[in-house]
Amino acid sequence: MRLTILGGGGFRVPLVHGALLTDRAEGRVTEVVLHDLDDARLRAVTRVLAEQAAGVPDAPTVTATTDLDEALRGADFVFSAIRVGGLQGRADDERVALAEGVLGQETVGAGGIAYGLRTVPVAVDIARRVARLAPDAWVINFTNPAGLVTEAMSRYLGDRVIGICDSPVGLGRRIARVLGADPREAFIDYVGLNHLGWVRGLHVAGRDELPRVLADRALLGSFEEGRLFGADWLRSLGAIPNEYLHYYYFNRETVRAYQEAEQTRGAFLRDQQARFYEEAANPGVPALPAWDRTRAEREATYMAENRETAGAGEREADDLSGGYEKVALALMRAIARDERATLILNVRNRSTLAALDAEAVIEVPCLVDANGAHPLTVDPLPGHATGLVCSVKAVEREVLAAAESGSRATAVKAFALHPLVDSVDVARRLVEGYTAVHPGLAYLK
Repeated sequence: MRLTILGGGGFRVPLVHGALLTDRAEGRVTEVVLHDLDDARLRAVTRVLAEQAAGVPDAPTVTATTDLDEALRGADFVFSAIRVGGLQGRADDERVALAEGVLGQETVGAGGIAYGLRTVPVAVDIARRVARLAPDAWVINFTNPAGLVTEAMSRYLGDRVIGICDSPVGLGRRIARVLGADPREAFIDYVGLNHLGWVRGLHVAGRDELPRVLADRALLGSFEEGRLFGADWLRSLGAIPNEYLHYYYFNRETVRAYQEAEQTRGAFLRDQQARFYEEAANPGVPALPAWDRTRAEREATYMAENRETAGAGEREADDLSGGYEKVALALMRAIARDERATLILNVRNRSTLAALDAEAVIEVPCLVDANGAHPLTVDPLPGHATGLVCSVKAVEREVLAAAESGSRATAVKAFALHPLVDSVDVARRLVEGYTAVHPGLAYLK
């Protein structure tokens, strides 16, 4: 089975490859094709993968190319993990937004809109090429903003593109852990959009154990989201939000913390990964230990400003080992081998949430089999959550419309309608700022 990874020079590719090396079952991946526009990054990552595979019998063959069409031909699965504009683009997204006093995070608020406007045209081109060159392939989208990008690609690939994120799985795992339950045996009642969802229940042996967590202040204080949001707020919600909702519920405090930080997250990752790629380019230095050290630092500093603002402390050791690669491989195995699995995924709504239309991509538990991912029936969201989901989905639709039409006015509308952008004038200045620093937004007229 052939797996193509777009963004194959990306820093997290070794996580996927490492997971593939542990898969010894029939019908596993035997060939990995890495595609990236940056040949130097491809060479560095290829070195890491070679060191990972040393001594592993029957490891998948790995090839690398900068030719997109070549990478797509013959693919059974395509993992799309691109970053349009690179980490410098992310750092610019953050800087422009923070200068206007609004959030610049890469998937939430102004930063997420800017990233989406740059990424959607590229993702659409990829989707069209997959439809032409590998029509039977399944596309698993890692690219952020994951829900928005998956919806853009679904207009050309239908249900053969599925978005993934490890945040809901990580949240469910943490809740199960404090209950003493096996996360693999728990059903997580999670509903929303990517980076905008809530755990409303966690069922173990048919019993919802979430009320027990919400009733116990000690249990709530024993995992990251409990400390991040605080017991009183979680009890008011009657649910456990995805960690990214901290940007909404504590927006003013988070923006201030980001403004006061010595360096934005994007700038930190840009500099950190630049050091890794430089080190990995030296043939005399083992690449895998350098990657391991860099990954550990990256994971430990994830959402550091949010945790500092909330007094949530350091991340737990069990949360430092990644996770999105496990979701991706579980999804791929379920489809390729017809091994039924229930996974939280980004898929078209159909009739799951009545407040949204059938084509809207949402993030919900899905039953996966050889025919793809099928969203499970869920209870409606409460009013406050429905309002936020509908508001953010409307913004995503304006982003898609701006990317399709090239309309600068529509881009301004997308920014202005977002709940975390508080002024039409600010929205106009954001568009001016982003088009000035991003060549990829030159299409907005």
